[in-house]
Amino acid sequence: MIEGLNKKDINEIMDIWLKENKGTHNYIPETYWDNYFEDVRKEILKAEIYVYKEKEDICGFIGLSSTYIAGIFVKKEKQSMGIGRKLIQYCKAKYPELILKVYEKNQRAIAFYEREGFKIVKEEIDKTTNEKEYVMVWKK
Repeated sequence: MIEGLNKKDINEIMDIWLKENKGTHNYIPETYWDNYFEDVRKEILKAEIYVYKEKEDICGFIGLSSTYIAGIFVKKEKQSMGIGRKLIQYCKAKYPELILKVYEKNQRAIAFYEREGFKIVKEEIDKTTNEKEYVMVWKK
């Protein structure tokens, strides 16, 4: 089931955010994620967040700022079960266009977004990590 963020779930959401960023982005020092934790927590509370739950268990979430996907995170043990796809489809039904950024080294995520119809439209360097990233766009 997909629903909007209940503020009581923020600690669990942030736990998923931190664990999955550290696990997925092993080319970025873990301290980077630790240092941004509180800033992200504040931003998440202001963002449009959709949470995927099985019963009461939060399996993943997607965060948007208008049509920009700031992040999509699925617990490691729940990945490759269609949860990310369902979250993306939920947002596709709401918006005619979606935009996101993904690190070039995150090939698994790039392949996922391409399967979901996103196209790379630009390459740039993330100034905070100095990592190459792609801007990807999906249009209805």
